[in-house]
Amino acid sequence: MTDRAAAVTRETGETDIEVRLDVDGDGESEVDTGVGFFDHMLDAFAKHGLFDLTVECDGDLEIDDHHTVEDVAITLGQAFTEALDDKRGIVRYADRKVPLDEAVAGVVVDISGRPYFEFDGEFSQPYIGDFTSHMAEHFAMSLAMNAGLTLHCEVSGDNAHHEVEALFKALARSLDDATRIDERRSDTPSTKGQL
Repeated sequence: MTDRAAAVTRETGETDIEVRLDVDGDGESEVDTGVGFFDHMLDAFAKHGLFDLTVECDGDLEIDDHHTVEDVAITLGQAFTEALDDKRGIVRYADRKVPLDEAVAGVVVDISGRPYFEFDGEFSQPYIGDFTSHMAEHFAMSLAMNAGLTLHCEVSGDNAHHEVEALFKALARSLDDATRIDERRSDTPSTKGQL
């Protein structure tokens, strides 16, 4: 198997970001975005997806968390695209449902090269610490657009912390499943020959 890893940087007037990703990792992470709950979610994403992930972000948090969350998702999506290269041998499709107490989140993913995003549900509280709850949806959308994913997500519950955490874990588990190598396949999983 080739090394499926990438390092991507993004520097704008709003954020300065470095992301390092190893798709075939052990779930190790070093994350510092300045948004405590978001760091916790990225750590959970790495742990449950078995991705090795380093995220360093200096963002304009004096405004709010929007640019930080969005730009980390953009950069992480680009890292997945680079790490997966021509997507040769991947499973491609996956779906997972993950509960957390009363909350449950479901994710269906196709590493299709055709970005598309659907979301069903609402978050029960507007904030979780210094994290704006609806930014979890925006994170998933920005990741999908930049990793070339067809991504359908849903959440339900009555505690936003649980809802968002279940979403990040379901996203991690489905991406871990979809990026795995199918030993029976030597080509790219598409009748077009490319994704």
